Amino acid sequence: MIIINLTINKRKRSAFTALFSSFMLIQFVSLRLANGAGRGYLTEAVQEKVYLFIQVAAILGFLAHALIRCKERDRTVSCPLTAVSAALCLAGTSIMLFCSPASLFYLVVTGISVTLVGFLGGSVYERLSMYMSSVRFAGLFIGIGYAAAVLLQFCLQLQWSLTPLLAFFMFVSFAVLAILLLNEDRLPAADADKNKMPSSRSAIALSIGITFALLIFTSYYNSYIHHLQIATGYTDYNVYSWPRLLMIPTVILFGSLGDIKGGRLLPICTLCISVTALLNTALLGSDTYILNMCLYYVALTAVVAYYHVTFLHLAGNGRHRALTACTGRIIDSVVVIVSFGLNISTQSQFTVLLINVLALATAIIMMAFRGALNLSVQSVPVSKEDSAADPFPVIGEKYGITPSELKVLRELVTTDDKQVAIASRMNISVSTLRHHITSIYRKTGVQTRSALCKLLNAAK
Repeated sequence: MIIINLTINKRKRSAFTALFSSFMLIQFVSLRLANGAGRGYLTEAVQEKVYLFIQVAAILGFLAHALIRCKERDRTVSCPLTAVSAALCLAGTSIMLFCSPASLFYLVVTGISVTLVGFLGGSVYERLSMYMSSVRFAGLFIGIGYAAAVLLQFCLQLQWSLTPLLAFFMFVSFAVLAILLLNEDRLPAADADKNKMPSSRSAIALSIGITFALLIFTSYYNSYIHHLQIATGYTDYNVYSWPRLLMIPTVILFGSLGDIKGGRLLPICTLCISVTALLNTALLGSDTYILNMCLYYVALTAVVAYYHVTFLHLAGNGRHRALTACTGRIIDSVVVIVSFGLNISTQSQFTVLLINVLALATAIIMMAFRGALNLSVQSVPVSKEDSAADPFPVIGEKYGITPSELKVLRELVTTDDKQVAIASRMNISVSTLRHHITSIYRKTGVQTRSALCKLLNAAK
């Protein structure tokens, strides 16, 4: 039984990681190709705004998916749309790979393709949020998935002229994405417990503010580094080479922090690395330009890990799962547009530094309100009278059993019903019930219902 459960969990983690890494590679390559749309066809002034165009297209794709999912109760509409979007997006990416960007046709294809990437991303983020609680060490595997995409994209961009090789990896990524999104059995069943406590609006709003402030910081921090570079005439270094590889260990590390103490270490560590990066540039200036670039990639990746883990967790209990799950990614694109609109390059070095400080100060204040700076794990005290009358809260607190799992546990030890009857009474699927049972057995260390009864009796 234990070997079977380990095998199933391994498959879940593999599917979880493959889904995220496939989408991230598609997103990286698609945006890279789209950024060159209109080159040789548009004027230089207009060409600079193409990146804004593709960011808006991506946002529209995410919002379109969220709107459709909010209007439907099942996947009768969004599932076929996901399949069609994957096919059209693959066709559009192929055109972007093999055709010249110097045409109106290329621009139109780019806009449609990036919008479809956003739509697929909405489906991916929603699916990931459904399985955050069922995949152990989900933050770690989010980091591994992101790191795999970064590494592969980095290797491919070094040999960007090898278009057939790039096309092959893109085809494989689209195939993996389609299989995992359309095959419900490849991933663990979603938690259908409608009585789960939803995430509060204030928690979501504060997380949005924190993410926006941190992304503004990384955007302006990058600009501040370039201000120092220009001021000192340091132009001999290619900032898009090896420092980008620091994203790989960073995203794995910070993703793992999302699994420790309920993720309480993740925001404070993200804030610490951001402050360290700013202090390095402010105190040492351009004398450590390479170090500045390394810290930039580390800080940026920490923020990316933060908003992915945070919003995927919030979406798991949210009323609007599809929208909440991709909120962090939407904010990322919004910050790009805002930063471009403010025209950072024309601002003084002092102004950019001031905005960096204000952005971090805003993030600190919002983290304080969010409770992200409190590292202590708070638990609801259980009185002796309550524990004597109802041992379930004691078991839940001792073994880290979730409210949904406690309801299943109560059914298992207080009835002799079969799983089908229990699932029907709880209004959840049998696969969801079995997932909860597996999780309960793993957390308590027992393998039978009778052993669970003994565990409850010992807690009285």
